[in-house]
Parts: sequence; structure tokens; C-alpha cells
Amino acid sequence: MNPKVDFFFDEANQWQKEFEKLRTILLETGLEEELKWGCPCYTYHGRNVVLIHGFKEYCALLFFKGALLKDTRNILIQQSENVQAARQIRFTALKEITDLEKVIPTYMYEAVEVEKSGIKVPMKKTKEFEMTDEFQKKLDESPALKEAFESLTPGRQRAYLLHFSSAKQSKTRETRIEKYIPQILTGKGLND
Repeated sequence: MNPKVDFFFDEANQWQKEFEKLRTILLETGLEEELKWGCPCYTYHGRNVVLIHGFKEYCALLFFKGALLKDTRNILIQQSENVQAARQIRFTALKEITDLEKVIPTYMYEAVEVEKSGIKVPMKKTKEFEMTDEFQKKLDESPALKEAFESLTPGRQRAYLLHFSSAKQSKTRETRIEKYIPQILTGKGLND
């Protein structure tokens, strides 16, 4: 147990019992418990394996390289179509966790083996993400914007592309693009 993580389990919230049960199961695997992104994260030699987190509708174990796990029980969920590597096991009640109490460690051990092997999830390249016509037009009109965008890290580029393309209407896409042009020109990411 890492005392830095205790606050997460001590705070009264709707998933407190579920979080405590998940912690007990995960600590038995011998992984290191750390605090990352405000959540308990379990690591193997400093590499992230699984994270406990909660949402309004469910709590979950998030396997960082879940896409590489065999998922023999078919319980791993891809959060959205844009999540490439991570997969979740979701819970809406303590009983669901106790029902999988013997299964969760097998997923954990497989995730550790994936980490040990050094296998990486093949990630889509930035150019494979949708480029909206509205943003492409801005890039074509402004060499400075194009250069600034291309100098961003691939993750920052993807964040912008996903944010722009998620708007259903062209007017909304244009508004979003205009809002973030100054940020792109200064080399900042969407959430910087």
C-alpha cells in the first residue's frame, strides 16, 4: 500500500466499496501502487499496467495495453473508437467484482507479461486520423499555421484533429479551429 494513494480510498463516494475491493485484489498481485492522474495506478518496474478509476455510471480497471490482452472472458471494453491501446473492465456493483475476483488476477498477470515482453500497441499515425476540410483549408491558407501544426507532437496533433472532427456541423468545426489557431501557433496542445 502506498500512503499517497490512501486518500482515493478514504474519500466517501458511490464506488468506495468497489474501489477498496479492487485495491485488495490488485495489491495481492505484487505490483507497485502509485498515484498517477489522481488515481491508483499499479506498475511493473515503473511501467503502467492498470489503473483504478470511477465515473458516474461505473467504476473500472483500465489496462494500459488492454488491446494486446487475449480477453478470453470477453470483458474488456474499448472506451471509444479513438482509444487505441487501453481497455477497461467496468463494474456497476461490488458483486460484479467479487464474481470476477479469480479472473482479474489472470488479466493482471497477462498484462505484466505484455510489459515484460516490451510489445507495443501499434498506434495509428496522425495522418490516419480524419482531417476536416475546414482545418485543411486553414493549413493550406497559412504556411505558418501548417508549420506550427506539423511541429507539434503527434499526440497534440491527434488531440486537435479529434476535437475538430467531433463537431457535427461545419460552423462548429470552424469556430473550434479559429479558437485554437493562436494556441497551435504558440506550440501548445489542446489542453495546455
